Amino acid sequence: MSEQATAAAGFDLSTGPGRLRAWANALVVDHGVLRLLWRNRAWVVPGVLARSNQPLPWQIAAEARAGIRTVINLRGRRPGCGSDALAREACLRAGIALVDAPFDSRGAPHRDRLIRLAALFETIAYPALIHCKSGADRAGLVAAVFLLLRGAAPEVAARQLSWRFGHVASGRTGILDLFVARYAEARARTGIGFLDWVRDGYDEAALGREFRAGRLGSLLTERVLRRE
Repeated sequence: MSEQATAAAGFDLSTGPGRLRAWANALVVDHGVLRLLWRNRAWVVPGVLARSNQPLPWQIAAEARAGIRTVINLRGRRPGCGSDALAREACLRAGIALVDAPFDSRGAPHRDRLIRLAALFETIAYPALIHCKSGADRAGLVAAVFLLLRGAAPEVAARQLSWRFGHVASGRTGILDLFVARYAEARARTGIGFLDWVRDGYDEAALGREFRAGRLGSLLTERVLRRE
């Protein structure tokens, strides 16, 4: 099972050279060296759902010891990514369920993925950890969605998309803020629940057409931070 989990990521972790290549890719190509000490971790709902950037193997082991039972990977399966291969192996060893639920950081959230996510939140074992690469944008969006599904006010959920976590609202990643804002407007007008709005009121294409990123913010997210 471990071989199957890691082969899809393009690394044979059963050999020394394969493991070394995976670590080199994770630390250098995937910028994992920046995550050696910086976890960007916080509880969304204490004891229930946490968020972070891409965890390294010993960080996953620490999450297991702390009681985390499910990891939701918002990057999706990534062939050729050492971080992905190592994380899958680490979850397997730690007995943590790993679920892929890919989202975009710079595009309008897809309705079908939001609906699948809502169902996923109803079935996974808690406590759970959601992560993307930096823990800033996709993790912020999904954390906000989790709160909205639980009936939180949009202004409370929107705090998950903030500078505190490295989120840049003025760049292309700001479309996630606009998504939450459009739901806030619909709720203020009609009192509609979040999932009902996603199913019947959310216009993914219109949101994409409407959004305009600022130049400076886009320079920061695309060239400096190199958001995924």
